[in-house]
Amino acid sequence: MKPWSWIPSLYFAQGLPNVAVVTLSVVMFTRMGLSNAEIAFYTGWLHLPWVIKPLWSPVVEMLREKRWWIVVTQLASGAALAGVALALPGEGAVRYSLAFLWLLAFSSATHDVAADGFYMLALRERQQAFFVGWRNTFFRLAVLFGQGIVVIAAGHLETRLAGGTRAAWSAVFAGLAGIFLLLFLYHRVALPRPPGDGRRTGGGWREFVEAFASFFRKKGVVAALAFLLLFRFAEAQLVKMTPPFLLNDATGGGLGMSTPAYGLAYGTVGLAALVAGGVAGGMFLARRGFRRSIWWMAMAMNLPNLVYVYLACCRPAATWVISSCVAVEQLGYGFGFTAFTFFMILFSDGPRRTAHYAICTGFMTLGMMLPGMASGWVQEMTGYPLFFLWIMLCTIPSFLAARLVARG
Repeated sequence: MKPWSWIPSLYFAQGLPNVAVVTLSVVMFTRMGLSNAEIAFYTGWLHLPWVIKPLWSPVVEMLREKRWWIVVTQLASGAALAGVALALPGEGAVRYSLAFLWLLAFSSATHDVAADGFYMLALRERQQAFFVGWRNTFFRLAVLFGQGIVVIAAGHLETRLAGGTRAAWSAVFAGLAGIFLLLFLYHRVALPRPPGDGRRTGGGWREFVEAFASFFRKKGVVAALAFLLLFRFAEAQLVKMTPPFLLNDATGGGLGMSTPAYGLAYGTVGLAALVAGGVAGGMFLARRGFRRSIWWMAMAMNLPNLVYVYLACCRPAATWVISSCVAVEQLGYGFGFTAFTFFMILFSDGPRRTAHYAICTGFMTLGMMLPGMASGWVQEMTGYPLFFLWIMLCTIPSFLAARLVARG
């Protein structure tokens, strides 16, 4: 099979469950009327499978072929999405939908391990370099589809279906389950069978333990862990409270955007700015190098958060004003996050780069999970204007972490 026949669909399938768990769940529970503290705490736990993903990656290596894991986890993801759709209209909708979302997160994290390993097995080195940009593009298209088109569709269905919000989101998740059934059926046929894709025997667990041990023996590991855990400290809290702030009505301190307007502002305009920032950040890094770039990229990552202080204090009603502010913040985030990704690549370099990169992503997700879980409680204690000022204070650890790795 030619790479073009499976790489776009494979990485679209990798991105869609991620956006469903990380973003759609927050929007859905906001529309269902949960408090910000409940939303942040419950959805924060959904990050856990990505945190501990390195712990079961040897199972994917040793038990079956990566192609088998990809197909099975896509079927499992479709089943989990269908479970969310079935749970929403009934009693205990929040509890059961969270359980299925956690299963979706676990399946998606396992799919990540298998898909990235399969990519390296199925392509020659030159092909890997050529397609790395395209795989990221199709992952981003899945995010655009989820944050933009799916959210807009849910907003329109909320006003048209008799069951209101729950019926609308049930229909949306049923549609996503159907998409994954089609992806499962397609990849059963379309994925190649590379000769190196087989279960590994001998030394697997010993290599697994040594991968962790060698990671913590790396020079500068303390500074690296501080960077992985703290560089996104402010963003981890901001990203959880942005959907409630934009969607909640004035009585709750929010801007009262409709669901379709939110999908346009955050999922379309904002995502376009995010991609543009990422491209510009990559060019900036390539020209100046990490050490000369990190301070500028830390500022780009954190200072645009001031737009939310403006939005919370001035409360503009025009969608174009809100969308412009979101675009500014997302442009800066995309620019600054490039440095974070590049740092993980640099620090993972060595004979066990794949395992070390997976460990880095686990610590990265932990750095997002823990502050994010507390963000709803902080916001409810302070209100939105003070919360966004708190976010600006939380950028200080990011600059301190940048200083540590810049010196090292």
